[in-house]
Amino acid sequence: MVLVKTLAGREALKSRHGHLSSRLRSAFILFDGQRTTGEILAATAPVGITQNDIQAMVAQGLLAPLSGSPQAPDAVAAPSAGELESVTTLMDETDRSPQERYQTAYPIAAELTSGLGLRGFRLNLAVEGTGGYNDLVALAPRIRDAVGDAKFRRLEKALFG
Repeated sequence: MVLVKTLAGREALKSRHGHLSSRLRSAFILFDGQRTTGEILAATAPVGITQNDIQAMVAQGLLAPLSGSPQAPDAVAAPSAGELESVTTLMDETDRSPQERYQTAYPIAAELTSGLGLRGFRLNLAVEGTGGYNDLVALAPRIRDAVGDAKFRRLEKALFG
């Protein structure tokens, strides 16, 4: 599910007051209409952002689902009660647990880094030393830099998709 900032959300961000704590602001900024909710949850997991935090921002009218219309994200209105329920349902259905994501992504990360030969030896050791999803997410930017965007897409999908 892709969410975008509503007009009210943009105003709350700009005014720096309201319901956005510094912890929530870091997640809120990432809602750009490009990243999925799962990707943002993964990126903000180290600071403790949860699905409940995102649902609260939707309920407050700060975020709304990206519609298929050509409407600009600036003009997105706050969701109705029915829309809020459908967002919550879709988020529940599309998000896999971090453990499931790790189990899918680890073999891909190991394959990508081992394919680098000696150049990727230390990165491969770092992948093998990961203890869970958050460790692998932390290594993802280094893997992307090493293998390039095209090869990284498989890992990105496994981690965040």
